[in-house]
Amino acid sequence: MELLYKNFVKEKFDENGRLSHIEFTENDDYNFGFDVVDMLAEKCPDKTALLWIGDDFTEKRFSFYDIKRYSNKAANYLLSLGIRKGDKVMLVLRRHYQFWFTMVALHKIGAIAVPATDQLMEKDFTYRYETAGIKAVLCTPESGTHKRAEAAMAKGGNVSIKIIVNEPAEGWEFFDEGIEKSSDVFERPKGSDCPMKNEPMLMYFTSGTTSNPKLAVHSHTYSLGHIVTAAHWHNVDPDGVHFTISETGWGKAVWGKLYGQWFCESCVFVYDFKRFDAHNVLPMFAKYNITTFCAPPTIYRFLIKEDLSKYDLSSLQYATVAGEALNAEVFNKFYEYTNVKLMEGFGQTETTLLIANLRSDEPKPGSMGKPNPQYEVVILDEDGKEVSTGQAGEICVRIDKKYPHGLFMGYFENGEITLKQIDKDVYHTGDMAWLDEEGYFWYEGRKDDLIKSSGYRISPFEIESVIMELPYVLECAATGVKDELRGQVVKASIVLAKNAKWHVGMEKEVQEYVKKNTAPYKYPRIVEFVDTLPKTISGKIRRVEIRNAHK
Repeated sequence: MELLYKNFVKEKFDENGRLSHIEFTENDDYNFGFDVVDMLAEKCPDKTALLWIGDDFTEKRFSFYDIKRYSNKAANYLLSLGIRKGDKVMLVLRRHYQFWFTMVALHKIGAIAVPATDQLMEKDFTYRYETAGIKAVLCTPESGTHKRAEAAMAKGGNVSIKIIVNEPAEGWEFFDEGIEKSSDVFERPKGSDCPMKNEPMLMYFTSGTTSNPKLAVHSHTYSLGHIVTAAHWHNVDPDGVHFTISETGWGKAVWGKLYGQWFCESCVFVYDFKRFDAHNVLPMFAKYNITTFCAPPTIYRFLIKEDLSKYDLSSLQYATVAGEALNAEVFNKFYEYTNVKLMEGFGQTETTLLIANLRSDEPKPGSMGKPNPQYEVVILDEDGKEVSTGQAGEICVRIDKKYPHGLFMGYFENGEITLKQIDKDVYHTGDMAWLDEEGYFWYEGRKDDLIKSSGYRISPFEIESVIMELPYVLECAATGVKDELRGQVVKASIVLAKNAKWHVGMEKEVQEYVKKNTAPYKYPRIVEFVDTLPKTISGKIRRVEIRNAHK
């Protein structure tokens, strides 16, 4: 029997078995809640959809029938509180299992989900309330998150509904109790109440690496856009268990913990930890027979610093990496320990998977891979012309022939910024790369992060990749700082690995190593060792902050 996602796509493959064309065939009233979750509840009701492990190692298993039932209960409960189609509902739920009930419920209602991280401070909540026009907040009590969320309401926005999970709190509706009292029957809305495929379904705030976070709006077809993510990049096993590490406040969560995985009828594994600890995570691969795994390079860096020979990782069949560019050193070390090649992928909050090493590709360590055929991806120069092989330019998506499933609708109530990103039938990612002779993309960095020194254009990622090869380096960031003679010079900010200690002459060691392993003009003339690097709430390095701090 074919997997459910085949109902929504027509696929073609080239002579090497790589996906070469995909065409979507959904109806105008397509809805992930009804057309995927409820269909799976009929097709394979007893199959495990969600395997959830709490921070205290409590286990909960939910079948596809359970997800249908609890999402229906949640939909009826949310309606009883006054939430309707088009309302914006902020979900601050860490990795709590209630997130999956609520996301599917909101899709069924036609309300707009706005996931957010529990790391937000009061000012962050206020900014999001005002920017998105949030009506309701569904919140975790962990670390006093609901208190910060509530305090922010007095400073801005018009939040009128407050809902909490796991334990009751004064002044808050108690979600767990409310859904238990609600009916588990929810009929598909009709007429104007029926959500349509091109209407807003989901909003995510961007990481804000260079400015305040923007609010990217996605339609219901966004979920379809993740079929390639799971089926051809994550390579999930319908009889296996997929583990993506992301917290639900970030877009990567729905890349790896919801849409594509359930299209492929795979079990989603969730570990609801408060703080990442490799010693807790690594034994889970054998215990829960995890078959596919996805995490950012930072997590893999933590893993390879451990003695992986102490752990049984034999269940792992496939591993993917995204969120930032992958250093070849991390690829090689993980492969050495596990015999599993890391398949890199690239996308943004505004998109689904744009470029990747798909399951049929032979990855080149350090390369982003090749374009997802769902998009027409090109590299353009500053004049909008495609660059030659080996020449760096901006990664862009052509949209003049079709508007691809997965590309955002625009930034919420911000047409001016939207027009800067979508110009003359082209979507501009703001990320730079170059193309080799075999069609593989190689990341250069954010457009604003490129270093221009003595007439040379230097990729910060290239410098960082070389420095990361040094055994005592955990993280580093290369930035350009002003220089009267050269315009800019390269500065390397380095965080040492656990148990590594600074010693006299280490700065010179770094400089000499870079000189020997890349073009000498690229070496960092300034080297500093720091305890931490400035990052966005999502964990991406804010190079702009390093540049601004350098006087």
